[in-house]
Amino acid sequence: MAMDAERRQAELIAQFSAQAAALSSAPQLAALVLEATSHPALFAFSELLTLPALSKLAGTQYASSLDLLRLFAYGTLKDYKSNSGSLPALLPDQVRKLKQLSVLTLAESTKILPYDQLMQELDVSNVRELEDFLINECMYSGIVRGKLDQLRRCFEVQFAAGRDLTPDQLTNMIETLSDWLGTSDSLLHQIQEKIKWADTMSEVNKKHQKEFEDRVEEAKKSIKADIDLRGHDDFLSESGGIMDFEEDRVRPKRRRQPPA
Repeated sequence: MAMDAERRQAELIAQFSAQAAALSSAPQLAALVLEATSHPALFAFSELLTLPALSKLAGTQYASSLDLLRLFAYGTLKDYKSNSGSLPALLPDQVRKLKQLSVLTLAESTKILPYDQLMQELDVSNVRELEDFLINECMYSGIVRGKLDQLRRCFEVQFAAGRDLTPDQLTNMIETLSDWLGTSDSLLHQIQEKIKWADTMSEVNKKHQKEFEDRVEEAKKSIKADIDLRGHDDFLSESGGIMDFEEDRVRPKRRRQPPA
């Protein structure tokens, strides 16, 4: 859902929460549930379920309104039809909302929704009515984006707003995130160990390099000291002798003349 839509959801939840806190009678709270589930821009209801004020509906003749709110938080139109005998009758706006929520539920499990499945889940009799609903009530409202494929008779979902998480789903998500956090911590520890090892090896290499440079410097000093000790003239003399020797090697030798 776009950022503006998410902000709008938060504003509506805060609005209904404030209204619920100001009400005290069960009939008023039941009317508030009716208003919330009929609102064209509200698609999240689990926070309303946790309001202390709405818990006053439990055990009264309006307790079914609380069950209806729970259905809008987690259920579908198919769920309502299976339990319609124990739930309040739906207004047209509520039917439309429950159909929209049903599309979101289907989109959670697969991104290719066959027309036949959608028509059955949404209680729609023909393809034209189904496509009009998907375009006007789902895509224009911003809760889904996708492509209508008339040739393949399916709706390709590209984006769908998330629904409220059931307590079981929330528990599973917490466990999954905890496992991911544990794996991340382990991986981070391994990376830190690798960095520590690399730093240690770098220091060892620096030490070896320093030792090598020190030995080279010592060798240079030793050679210089040896030259100074033996004397500059002797060094030049030896050098000259070597040069003479080299010249003798490369100077061509005279050939002996044969005897007359």
